Amino acid sequence: MTTKNIAIIGLGGVGGYFGFKINQANQQLNMNNHITFVARNETFKQVSKNGLTLLSPEHSENTTHPNEIVFEISELKNPDLVLICVKEYDLENVCQQLANVITPNTILLPMMNGADIYDRIRTKIPLNTILPSCVYVASHIKQKGIIEHKGNSGKLLFGKDSKNPSTDINWIIDLFKLSKINFECKENADVAIWTKFIFIASFGMITAKYNSSIGAVCTDKSQKEEAKEIMMEIQNIAFKKGIELPQNIIELTFKKAATFPPSTPTSLQIDLNSNKSNSELELFAGAIINYGKQTKTSTPNTQKQYQYLKSKLN
Repeated sequence: MTTKNIAIIGLGGVGGYFGFKINQANQQLNMNNHITFVARNETFKQVSKNGLTLLSPEHSENTTHPNEIVFEISELKNPDLVLICVKEYDLENVCQQLANVITPNTILLPMMNGADIYDRIRTKIPLNTILPSCVYVASHIKQKGIIEHKGNSGKLLFGKDSKNPSTDINWIIDLFKLSKINFECKENADVAIWTKFIFIASFGMITAKYNSSIGAVCTDKSQKEEAKEIMMEIQNIAFKKGIELPQNIIELTFKKAATFPPSTPTSLQIDLNSNKSNSELELFAGAIINYGKQTKTSTPNTQKQYQYLKSKLN
């Protein structure tokens, strides 16, 4: 494999988990890629001093040091692949900065969950190859520079860029194989992305509204009904966009939710009920409402939840 410049932006639960695997494999297998982590504030200090630590049953050697760690995206030099692992509310700012450092051949892989992530990156970076994706991983920041992973191996699903279908991504597939990352590469990742979105958007909003849990939304009659209403609106939008979700997607979503421990919270619930200044409300409700307008699909239930949750933020 030809030597590549690979950047991982954001060392939270997702970026820390996948970034660790890529960097450790690069070192252990002498792949000679140049790996750069982009981190801010205390994370930058801790990883610069001590390396990135991953506490996971998958790894006995749990600390790795990248070739370089930088504080600003502007410090990146000719990246071949950029993994964007930031919160939704940081995405536009990150893309604006990336536009100044990428080359025409830089491939962007957002490791973020949301139906509109690809479209939002495309508006800021119109020409580069962007690989649409979604991730499944139970990992979180234990403390700055230390990521804790539990449960099953994290999984990445990504697809080809419909705007740049001929871009060679075989080297990225090889990189993930050598890094022992659990992944699937699809011709079209839309169904996987929207299947994840219908789950995280509906459960996120309803758990945030009631400060409840995934288990409560599955068992409480009113919470379950409100989640279903949101799911139906998302399903209708996907249909109009030509994304063929399974006809029983709502039933499948509740079956998926039932596999989580009943007390499991959601990130939107935690953010809104701990008075954080930022949340992923726009990632969920905002995207549904915007796509509803674009596709002339009615979204009254999402709009109602959106207005209520916005009032909680104020």
